[in-house]
Amino acid sequence: MELASDCDQISGAIREPDVYIVTSGGLRIPANASVLASVSPVLENILDRPRKYRRSEKIIPILGVPCDAVLAFVRFLYSSWCTDDEMETYGIHLLALSHVFLVPQLKQRCTKGLAKRLTNDNVVDVLQLARLCDAPDLYIKCMRLISDHFKTVEKTEGWMFLQDHDPHLELEIMQFMEESESRKKRSRRRREERCLYLQLSEAMECLEHICTEGCTSVGPYHLEPTTKKGPCGKFSTCHGLQMLIKHFGTCKKRVNGGCSRCKRMWQLLRLHSSICDQTDLCRVPLCRQFKLKAQQVKKGEDARWKLLVRKVVSAKAMSSLSLPKRKREEEPRQTLDHRHGLGSFRL
Repeated sequence: MELASDCDQISGAIREPDVYIVTSGGLRIPANASVLASVSPVLENILDRPRKYRRSEKIIPILGVPCDAVLAFVRFLYSSWCTDDEMETYGIHLLALSHVFLVPQLKQRCTKGLAKRLTNDNVVDVLQLARLCDAPDLYIKCMRLISDHFKTVEKTEGWMFLQDHDPHLELEIMQFMEESESRKKRSRRRREERCLYLQLSEAMECLEHICTEGCTSVGPYHLEPTTKKGPCGKFSTCHGLQMLIKHFGTCKKRVNGGCSRCKRMWQLLRLHSSICDQTDLCRVPLCRQFKLKAQQVKKGEDARWKLLVRKVVSAKAMSSLSLPKRKREEEPRQTLDHRHGLGSFRL
């Protein structure tokens, strides 16, 4: 009864039908050839075919899909619209019809509608259809869902059927999952590297800050400590660096090179010297000495160190760009003295 009433509604909207669409269930849906031809080039070619008998009526068979899906398809050809219920129930069939009869508006609507309704149970079936119907956006979303929830998807009937009947698609899925995992690892490694370079850049800023202004318990030798001065904005990094400087100034193993903390401090001082562009005025200890030593190193040597320096400089530049313009312009430039050795620290 519902099919008959839907068919009657379409008949009412069509004044003089000159073609009928026949479904697998024998339903005859009236339509106008001019409308069908204007929406679908495939239907236009079918209508232009010569008929065996001139007086015979034009019939277009659409078989292999439910009658209601064909009704929804015809309604879309006339109105460019379909309901959420139709998409929920016949979205897969409508996607197939839109691909076969080249109706791009319906195909786009089905691609978005099916993407919203993907589940672990239906994703394999939708993936197969997206592959057959050349729907790349839907294909990628299906692949991502399978990759993210593979342990659940592999227990579904759709996956078991896929393993038995489509080994090529199974291989595509496995390759996609492997590439996706590789991309995640590369992305995670890049994030960790960026974080490390930002931390080193912040350590360089704190080192200059300690050697020029002082911070809490460590500062330049010529400046007296003050109780009014509170911790700086990067106190977490600054405090750790102050503790390292205190240890560096009093460690007895440093001379023999047997202290890992002192080695870390040497590397920070060397890194600062590689970045610093004010060697003659710089208060950071050993800056000039490291500069002179770097000039004696032959070209091609220490390539990894130079790469580290470039990365830290780049991180520093990106960090400064994220600051407000006024704050960048108001960076303190204080008068510097002649001390460049370890004695310039007040511990």
